[in-house]
Amino acid sequence: MKQIKIADFIIGGDTGFVLIAGPCVLEDEKGAMDIAQYLQKLTNMLNIPYIFKASYDKANRTSVHSYRGPGAEKGLAMLRNIKEKLNVPVISDVHRFEEIEQAAPVLDVMQVPAFLCRQTDFVVEIAKRARVINIKKGQFLAPWDVANIIAKAKAAGNENIMITERGASFGYNNLVFDVRALPIMRKMGYPVIFDATHAVQLPGGMGAASGGQREMVAFLARAAVAAGVDGIFLEVHRNPEAALCDGPNSLFLDSLEELLTMLKKIDTTVKSKER
Repeated sequence: MKQIKIADFIIGGDTGFVLIAGPCVLEDEKGAMDIAQYLQKLTNMLNIPYIFKASYDKANRTSVHSYRGPGAEKGLAMLRNIKEKLNVPVISDVHRFEEIEQAAPVLDVMQVPAFLCRQTDFVVEIAKRARVINIKKGQFLAPWDVANIIAKAKAAGNENIMITERGASFGYNNLVFDVRALPIMRKMGYPVIFDATHAVQLPGGMGAASGGQREMVAFLARAAVAAGVDGIFLEVHRNPEAALCDGPNSLFLDSLEELLTMLKKIDTTVKSKER
């Protein structure tokens, strides 16, 4: 399997899982910085590699009235500040061609949103500029379809590719996670991340916003780590009930230590048998 170096750690193969976590969207810089500092301290204690995530613009919100974030200019400046002050790598979605050049120098990992994973020109252009590209598998794709997406990124000359699984559409306003997708995609030779919080999302389930089943996150995350996944993606917030985006599927920040401790134990057992 391809192993990808980010900061001072490696993703892929039989290495321990990486945590990608943070709020769904940047709300204010102090709040984001506080979350990043908390997660950095926790992951250092547990010896889990960590990447801070937050969107600077959520261009795919359900309603035109939904909060989208501070925008590219202000949001990328916030991410750069968090990255430099805490010495932590950062990841964010890029939704528009016009933002790629601006985002590339800031983001350690550039993420292709699920709804754009089939947009050939967009995937290729990000792959050309990104140090590492993380492509979220659309909920409308089968796991074996990801081979075509990987080929697009490779055609642009980028081998630092990660794929993120986040469930598949199951009727209206519902997603289901098929754990078989993880080993199927890992056999393609690139690290696979499991997005445990978007996998419990209920898209458009609240009419003008998406719902979610936060209480199911831990079960799916444990299953993914047991399947040997290379990373876990979590959206977290100090008070998800007041979050401006994806609150119903975000975890309370103070619930993470127990969950990550359990995931670390599972990961150590599984990966030690793979060696």
